[in-house]
Amino acid sequence: MKNIHGLTRKALERFDMIQPNDKIAVGVSGGKDSLTLLETLAKISTYYPIPFSVVAISVDMYNGKTDFSKVKELCEKLNVEFYVVNTNLYELLFEIRKEKNPCSLCSKIRRGALCNKAKELGCNKVALGHHADDLIETFFLSLYYEGRLSTFAPVSFMSRSQILIIRPLILVWERDISSHAKSLPVIHNPCPADKNTKREWIKSQIKDLGFKIPKVEKNILNAIINPERYHLFDNISPKDSEE
Repeated sequence: MKNIHGLTRKALERFDMIQPNDKIAVGVSGGKDSLTLLETLAKISTYYPIPFSVVAISVDMYNGKTDFSKVKELCEKLNVEFYVVNTNLYELLFEIRKEKNPCSLCSKIRRGALCNKAKELGCNKVALGHHADDLIETFFLSLYYEGRLSTFAPVSFMSRSQILIIRPLILVWERDISSHAKSLPVIHNPCPADKNTKREWIKSQIKDLGFKIPKVEKNILNAIINPERYHLFDNISPKDSEE
């Protein structure tokens, strides 16, 4: 946990994610990444030199049927307010539209619901649990399927809701999150598309590269974020929209 805290704080400072008296909504799916982010930010907020507060928001794609009781207990333990936004996202994507590749649309709709609730609660920022592996995978997804050198930014802007998105785990590796999350109340991912996506294929390709090229993941991460090399974030303003 110490390593996760250190890398998260490094990201907060390096990418200027926190300003005085920020009220940050953490998007909590119940998965390992979002729960680790929630716990980490809640604990860092108790000693960080810049004051900020945290609330937790879960978007239920099963319209109130998901059991978030263990997540609620964790929030109570962390002294964090917890809210659930009910949606019929599962019905829309898989029963009505019958989407074969639902991830992009699902993410967009969930993020919109999350940001709307965050704004309603008076939050000025939303924190998402994307980590270093996600950053690399998104880069290759954009390269292979869109022909672009692109990935998500540490800080970006949702123009419709006027909310800033921050990704405090952007320097943390998934393996460290997986190890830590064994102590957290992780909810099994109920999505029918889980493990059957383009992202999962990219993940497997990067894993195979790791067997052949030592430290390949670290080298790719450095190529993306190191300002002395090709730096994808150099020309990105926090006011650039993800929408």
